[in-house]
Amino acid sequence: MRILMRKSIHTVLFTATLLVTTGKVTAQSDTAVIEQMGHLINDALFFSDQYITPATDAAIYQSVSGWVTTPQAHELWDVSVGIHTNIFFTPKRDREFTINNNDFTFFQLEEGTSATVPTALGNDNQVYLSGQLGDDEVRLETPQGIDMQTVVYPYLQASLALWFDTEVIVKYSSKVRLKKSNYQVYGVGLKHNISNYFKSLESKKIHLAILAGYSKEEVSFNFLDIETNYGTLGISEINGLVDTWQFQLNGAKELGDFELMGGFIITTSDIEYAVGGEKGSIEELLPLQQVLNVRLREIYKTKVNYIGEGSISYKINNFSIQSILAFGKFVNTNISLQYLF
Repeated sequence: MRILMRKSIHTVLFTATLLVTTGKVTAQSDTAVIEQMGHLINDALFFSDQYITPATDAAIYQSVSGWVTTPQAHELWDVSVGIHTNIFFTPKRDREFTINNNDFTFFQLEEGTSATVPTALGNDNQVYLSGQLGDDEVRLETPQGIDMQTVVYPYLQASLALWFDTEVIVKYSSKVRLKKSNYQVYGVGLKHNISNYFKSLESKKIHLAILAGYSKEEVSFNFLDIETNYGTLGISEINGLVDTWQFQLNGAKELGDFELMGGFIITTSDIEYAVGGEKGSIEELLPLQQVLNVRLREIYKTKVNYIGEGSISYKINNFSIQSILAFGKFVNTNISLQYLF
């Protein structure tokens, strides 16, 4: 309770300071309204965290899968290009969360005292929340999820063989529209074959490699479009920005034209959040996007994941077809067609 009280006081003071320093205090922005705006911001912060965190967690799995297509070393300057498709399965536990009236300081449910609402990965069910801003009611319909049990998106990946059995790998996806959201990933990695240090493994067609990689994932979702007598709020979009470092070990066994591969991945991800979209008319009174984005720093996260990976590939001349399964908290399947120049 003390923590909540401190946050509320901090928000009120911060909001009031911005109103004064930006010269946007008016007769309407009295103490009560400023306090109510502070409570509204607290509620938006709480809801943002619950709503988008499962999506940023899932984005990590989507970005780290499929970096190593084979631990085998290639000849110097060999180039490999692949078209990959991620198929991500959204688990039921991460598609919804429960809200209660005592979670909020501004809004209350219009029906009942608790409700189950979708996360960004959930369905399109919605409930109404309402609160009082000055003398007027503010009514909010909770945001919908993407309503997709499987999320499918393509990206390109390429590698270039360098000296000492090392390869540089890049992956890139343009911004992909997924119903009510956008997703983009890009990154670079460095793979090094280590089985060449163990000739007994090479003779048995067993290959080992290590990889260090960095990727950036950006996810955005339709969020809250709220009308008040003080103007539209202008927080119609929420973004998750994820910076991920990964380190992994992969081993494979050649069986004729087939290759079976397993891997273990450790990732560390810095996750940030920001609201966006077209600024609302309330900006004439209060720089709300700025206030919220400062407050969203409170829910920035650093997460570590341990992920297993299994794969089977089949080679046809210079082409190869591959399926990779990444598993841990989530399950992500990666299917690709590759060509070695």
